Amino acid sequence: MKKLFLLVSVLLVLGLLVYFLAGKNPASQLRPDLPQLASGVTIEDVSFYSAALRRQMPYRVFLPEKLAPGQRLPVVYLLHGGNGGFRDWSNRSDVARYAAQGLILVMPEGAFSYYQNAALKPEDKYEDYLINDLLADVEKRLPAATGRQNRAIIGISMGGFAVVRLALSRPELFAFVGALSPSIDVCQRPFHLMQWWRLTQIFGRVGSKTRTSSDPFLLARSAEPTRTPYIYLTAGEWEPLLALNRRFAALLGSRGFAYEFHTKPGGHDWGEWDAQIPGCFESLRRHLLPAY
Repeated sequence: MKKLFLLVSVLLVLGLLVYFLAGKNPASQLRPDLPQLASGVTIEDVSFYSAALRRQMPYRVFLPEKLAPGQRLPVVYLLHGGNGGFRDWSNRSDVARYAAQGLILVMPEGAFSYYQNAALKPEDKYEDYLINDLLADVEKRLPAATGRQNRAIIGISMGGFAVVRLALSRPELFAFVGALSPSIDVCQRPFHLMQWWRLTQIFGRVGSKTRTSSDPFLLARSAEPTRTPYIYLTAGEWEPLLALNRRFAALLGSRGFAYEFHTKPGGHDWGEWDAQIPGCFESLRRHLLPAY
């Protein structure tokens, strides 16, 4: 019995270690890097020093091939999902074609962080990295127009959660937010042991102030609708998050937020997200100012 207990304990520790390391080394970076390019678009990979994370961080950019002298363009930040990486949007969707329409598309690395400052790991300041370091580097390095009216942010799953949280807690940053299948309930959801470990490091313990202050359902009850950016929300008709996102959309409607909610056949995967991208960018065209 003691040997069995020891074996189970060792396997548990090894499992936790592998799961934790997966957050530092996104699985997507092990896949072949085959970006889907579009006519009239160039691709660039950037590495810059993040003061918040105290290390070099990568991001990928799609840019229009031809720019007029001195031309500045709106920027759309594209956030990947959990266990993904900064190459996912370029490799698994045809989003590049929207850069040809006069946009800069920026795809940052977010590891498994939910793009926020970790409650129990003070060295993982991913929100500070995103909104301070990344935005500053993009606006210094690239022909990017500055100011809220020239910024949008779109995320899938984990990234979708992050953009909704930013819309509600940092409304001064972006004019448009697109959340495709956001993990909207992550602060409330029960998890098995390995998930519990990783998410407790990020959000804090159940019931803690750090966790409740990140909960989109609670934020939507206190945020000011007139200051919040326009929210484009989607979910697949066959995914477990559909009912939760419906409930969140109903909450947005009851409080008078400017938003729209769409579903399409599909699950929690790139097939469904790629199908939602055209509608999301059409909505972005209508709401991002100045019109591009």
